[in-house]
Amino acid sequence: MRIAICDDEKKLRRHLRQLIEIHLELLGISCLTQEYESGSALLEQLPGQQPDILFLDIEMPGMGGMDTARALRLSGYRMLIIFVTAYPDYVFEGYEVQAFHYILKPYQEQKIKKVLDMALEELQVQTLAYYAVEQKSGTLRLNLNQICYFKSEGRKVCGVDKEGRGVYFYRKLDDVQRELPDYFQRVHNRYLVNMNYVSRAESARCVCNHEDIPVSRAYKQEMAVAFAQMMLK
Repeated sequence: MRIAICDDEKKLRRHLRQLIEIHLELLGISCLTQEYESGSALLEQLPGQQPDILFLDIEMPGMGGMDTARALRLSGYRMLIIFVTAYPDYVFEGYEVQAFHYILKPYQEQKIKKVLDMALEELQVQTLAYYAVEQKSGTLRLNLNQICYFKSEGRKVCGVDKEGRGVYFYRKLDDVQRELPDYFQRVHNRYLVNMNYVSRAESARCVCNHEDIPVSRAYKQEMAVAFAQMMLK
């Protein structure tokens, strides 16, 4: 489990970190916690080590927490964002960046535990999603939370993960689509994308995990609706 804490106040970062690590230890969950003193520091150091959960202070000098969250979403990061703030006035703004929850300062131990348990439950639901593919060596389970898109290549389908690695198997893309959760959206005869990794949708393309994927005219409207729905969640 990767946890990130971004707060310009060192004392509050350490206090929150202590509460989180104690609670996770009691649950038997190993945790790697990273601290960041500003939004800009988080954005500079984050690539390659995306956390599962981010505790993000809203009121920080320079790049505030809300602007940091917008930048993260535009870059395709899908971690759970939990805002920490002394003021409850930002709740509605949080919908724009799909904030998971809010915690008010000063920190209350029971509130931290409750929100953290909710986040863990959400992540557990996500980790249960797998897709089984048959290969010569046997059956392979693909973690759908790691798959950015499926593409058709002749008689084979390739599932591409967030690291750009592909897994090939014999299947029709139509059949794969019918067997996947509804957050996989058809955007082209040859492409099926995981909307959780889509950061931009245009008339002829979408950006999925920083990669351009073509959007055909036949699926343009469906893609636009699916993207709008994801933004509202």
